[in-house]
Amino acid sequence: MLSAATCVLLVVFLLAIAGAAAFFRHRQNTRGGRGGRISGPKLAWLLYAVFLWFLVCPLVAMDASVPFEARIVLGAFAVSMWLRGAAELYMLYVSRNWRPPYGVGHDLGCIALVGAGLVYTWEKWAGALDGRDVWALALVGLVLVSLGVEVAYAALFHQAVEGRTTGEDGVWFADAEQERFRRINRLTLALNVPLYAVLAVLLAVGIGG
Repeated sequence: MLSAATCVLLVVFLLAIAGAAAFFRHRQNTRGGRGGRISGPKLAWLLYAVFLWFLVCPLVAMDASVPFEARIVLGAFAVSMWLRGAAELYMLYVSRNWRPPYGVGHDLGCIALVGAGLVYTWEKWAGALDGRDVWALALVGLVLVSLGVEVAYAALFHQAVEGRTTGEDGVWFADAEQERFRRINRLTLALNVPLYAVLAVLLAVGIGG
């Protein structure tokens, strides 16, 4: 279903990002990285979101074997997410003025963008769907679900830290030990399981199809 080149890149990037996640957790939890310690469930969610949004979506969007309509929707989303990533890193590590509501606003904008793309290309999806169409539509659906999950996480985190995400002592990550993050970590752990399972199935089908 996906081209051989895309399949290889997906595997390579998955291994690379898994290694980067292990390094990142060591730096945050052992060496006291900026933003605070990060729990296992939150690290898994960060890995998931970065891999899906920043790597899977643009790679699929550039794959000519994927239906054109899905490529347009996923490509537009990927561009928006990469722009957000650059801005967020600057605001976190340079200007130090990042606030969760900024991310929530962008997530909601992305939901509107992807939703509008689906509406615009609805004639494609309303007809008889073949295997590639169903796969592509399922991936777009997973992106929408993941964005909704991120909105909920950001709102809960903003409430838990009482907006203290700016300045030298800003907190950006949920620690495993602090009581104020217990509910967020439990919810994240519970949702990581189905989210990872669906993504794994989609990638297996895309690579093996």
